[in-house]
Amino acid sequence: MTREYPVIRLWSKGSPPIPAARDGIGLSFFIHRDHKEIATAVWRALQTYLRAIPPGSLGWYGTDDGDILELDDKGWEIARQQILERPWGTSGNAELSESPGGGEISSGYVFEYEGHPLDTPFGKAPVNAVSFTFPTDFLQGNGAAHLRTLALELARELPFNFGYASFAIISSHGMWGAAKWPIIEALLARYPGLDLHQGTGFRSILGTRALAPAWLTFLGQPLLGQLGGIDTLRNALPLPEVSLLPMDGDRVLVTLDEWPDPIDTQAKAIPPQYRALARLMEPFLFQYKGEGLPLYQQDTNQWLRRFLFP
Repeated sequence: MTREYPVIRLWSKGSPPIPAARDGIGLSFFIHRDHKEIATAVWRALQTYLRAIPPGSLGWYGTDDGDILELDDKGWEIARQQILERPWGTSGNAELSESPGGGEISSGYVFEYEGHPLDTPFGKAPVNAVSFTFPTDFLQGNGAAHLRTLALELARELPFNFGYASFAIISSHGMWGAAKWPIIEALLARYPGLDLHQGTGFRSILGTRALAPAWLTFLGQPLLGQLGGIDTLRNALPLPEVSLLPMDGDRVLVTLDEWPDPIDTQAKAIPPQYRALARLMEPFLFQYKGEGLPLYQQDTNQWLRRFLFP
């Protein structure tokens, strides 16, 4: 069994045009721990990701001075050092992708990690973040149950406070860059189940808040406790499509449907389970108070609360 998904390909300007964004699945975890506490777990999660995706899917890495180099044996050693053994020891970051140049998205496989001490002066409410992406072909070829099992395996390695997986627009430009395409706003308005995947981009401002509900929503502490625990979730989500899977460390995985759903509002209404979880999470959703992100130019927070409105 498979499902049909909208095919999204966005191209940068130039001659020839470069593929810069595409449809896929974005999986992100936010971790309220210092980098030095989680670096080894992040490295283990990366190994799990590598075993799950086709060999050679990650072929390039970003250097500290901004270059993109081939991920050969030397490159892997540098990537390991970027996560585990930086000279100063308190921070780590890595970006590994299938395509070179920083502006190309071909296969849709990208790994990102950014970790710092929580008392870093950069950002208003810092938290560390790990992101994995998959092309839609991976979902359709392996099935939603397989991807959910893989997401759970990755989650078990990481002491997250919040995480999610969603059908998404994956762009090497991130949320801020991808939103410059005029078609983005129309796509997000039509498909509320479509995420504009930001990777680790919310890391410096999210803190222990949550983003919008998604196909897979991972809730750890303190969020799960603030929501009232698993029993409160069960009472708020008494719907056949929903499953709750308790995890060690007083965490839970909430699955809102069998498959990721873009939710085409031209064909159907927003499913009730998305609205129910959004209502429960509303007091703890991230509230952007800056100049605004380039989504829904009138109000980024409206997009983050999209399941709360008719």
